[in-house]
Amino acid sequence: MTQITLGIIGGGQLGSMLAIAAKKLNIKTIIFCDDIDAPAQNFCNKFISGNYNDKEKIVEFVNQVDFVTYEFENIPYETLNEINKIKPVLPKPSVNRLIQHRLAEKDFINKLNIRTTRYVSIEKKKDIEALEDFLPGILKTSTLGYDGKGQYPITSIEEFDSLNIDFSKEYILEKLVKLKKEISVIITRFNNHKYEIYEPIENIHEDQILKHSKIPAEINEKIFNQSREWAMLIAEELKYTGTLCVEFFIDRNDNLYVNEIAPRVHNSGHLTINAYNINQFENHIRAVCGLEQIPLKKLSNAKMINLIGDQISHYRKSSKLNNNEFLFDYLKKDIKKKRKMGHITTLI
Repeated sequence: MTQITLGIIGGGQLGSMLAIAAKKLNIKTIIFCDDIDAPAQNFCNKFISGNYNDKEKIVEFVNQVDFVTYEFENIPYETLNEINKIKPVLPKPSVNRLIQHRLAEKDFINKLNIRTTRYVSIEKKKDIEALEDFLPGILKTSTLGYDGKGQYPITSIEEFDSLNIDFSKEYILEKLVKLKKEISVIITRFNNHKYEIYEPIENIHEDQILKHSKIPAEINEKIFNQSREWAMLIAEELKYTGTLCVEFFIDRNDNLYVNEIAPRVHNSGHLTINAYNINQFENHIRAVCGLEQIPLKKLSNAKMINLIGDQISHYRKSSKLNNNEFLFDYLKKDIKKKRKMGHITTLI
């Protein structure tokens, strides 16, 4: 059997971990990224740098691979669609187009009779004046934005004036729920009704960036089952191939809401590297490359902490860890204030 070559678009920490998982499965990886210093080049077989709309570079990349996947969702749909005409892109580009638009994503989820927070489209300043019912809320750009970028918490209509909102962009206003906790479910769909699904992960955010994750999540059996069922329903409706993350809110009355869908491997699933027999990255590779589906087994409970910005410096100087602790340095050259630089997983 000839060796499979997988193309990965994006060269951050998720691209790095996908390349590491592929190597274990004897799959070559070629990474295409617009960042010439992307850390994933330390782990792949070949690295190509270029803009995501550079047709010549894209063709060079596509001609060398059998399948294409991606590590983040903010890639132009047109680029993925053109690639898909030549080589299979998984998950398919139409999934990415849907998830790139928060309003379309929320409408899609609601049509499945799955609960989300209340939301409304904001296209011009006048739309805001009748929206007291949606406050306190979070104003988000309908497209782009992650780790809190393009998001504005708002408690009163008067606050809109101080934000200097650029109304050439489209926004969505989401009503805040009285939050008890946040969880996520990581699921890998291989094909029709064939899944591997990880147990729900409990998450804590700081400054709208994920800080802590742990399994097991402290949730009741109803939420445990409902979150997994909703994740399966979403993956099936999307005809998804690969690993997907569904993020949830739980309110003080133990009602479950879908917050958003990430059509890729996810930060909250990093603990699966040490806690499961097959991690989220390997399962993604197996699904998109058509490899064997292996039943999941949890090996240990675990917790993970993200190392943000300068927090990595201490560990780069001294990596003394306990036997149950595992450090992952993403090898990013520039240390920036809100940048994810690494993580530590502790088995418990």
